[in-house]
This record gives sequence, C-alpha cells and structure tokens, in this order.
Amino acid sequence: MRSGSKVLLVLLLMPLAITLTVGVLPAASEGMSARDVELLRAKVRADKKLFISQNMGLMQSEAVGFWPVYDRYQKELEGLANRTIALIEDYARSYDTMTNATAKDLLDRYLAIQADRLKVRRAYLPEFRRVLSDRQVARYYQLENKIRAVTMFQLAAKIPFI
Repeated sequence: MRSGSKVLLVLLLMPLAITLTVGVLPAASEGMSARDVELLRAKVRADKKLFISQNMGLMQSEAVGFWPVYDRYQKELEGLANRTIALIEDYARSYDTMTNATAKDLLDRYLAIQADRLKVRRAYLPEFRRVLSDRQVARYYQLENKIRAVTMFQLAAKIPFI
C-alpha cells in the first residue's frame, strides 16, 4: 500500500474509532466497559499522533520543541471533545422530548464549545510558531482541520435532525 493510501486509510478509520468512543453507534459500543472505551480512546490518540508525525516530517530538533506543545494542545482539545460528547449524550437523551428550552440550551452549549475551540487554537498558535516555521504550523493546523472535518462528518451522519 502506498504511503498516501495508508495516510488516507488512517484518516478515514480514526473518526470511526472516535465515533465508537462517544457511543453514537450504540450497537457497536453497547457492552463496552469504561476500561474498553478508555483503551480505544488511547489507541485513537496514539494513531492520531502517528498520523501527525508521518505527515509533519519534522527534523529531530523541531520534534523536540513540537511534541510537548502538541501534547498540551491535545489535552485542551480532549476537554472540548469531552464537552462535545456530553452535549451529544444530552441531545440523545432529550431527542424524543425536545422542548424549545432544551434546544436553546443545547445550541448555546454547542456555540460555546466552538468559541472555546477557536480560543484554544488561537492561544496555541504563538507556541507552535516558537518551535516551527509558519509553513509547518499551517501544515499542522491543516492536518488537525482534516481530522476534525472527517470526524464531524461521520458524527453528523449519525445524529438525526431535531
């Protein structure tokens, strides 16, 4: 398999694993223990890090500065992902009995998560720029955007309209 094909395969399979961890696919995630879910999430994190590593092409001197910033950034993104998971779970619980007040709350929370995601991205930009060239930072943000777009597409396909 060509390197580009492997990268595409990882990019396409990663969101499926993420989707399983948030329970959007009940048949696949029913019966999974909390430990199993955490192991799956750890595998997804490792696969994502490998994907980023393979596509950044960092020199050793760049990697030394990049990975600690990456790890802190991912920790903050994970907090946002956890808030998103909670939001999806609340949406699922209230789906059949959705009121205007509940819809308003869910939408407000969704927009707050999006605003916080942008704040985190902006806050880390100077840190990434201290350890990488602007071209490399742009590439990294592009990789993150692609992963997020595929993930959000798969989630959107599983979440019904109100």
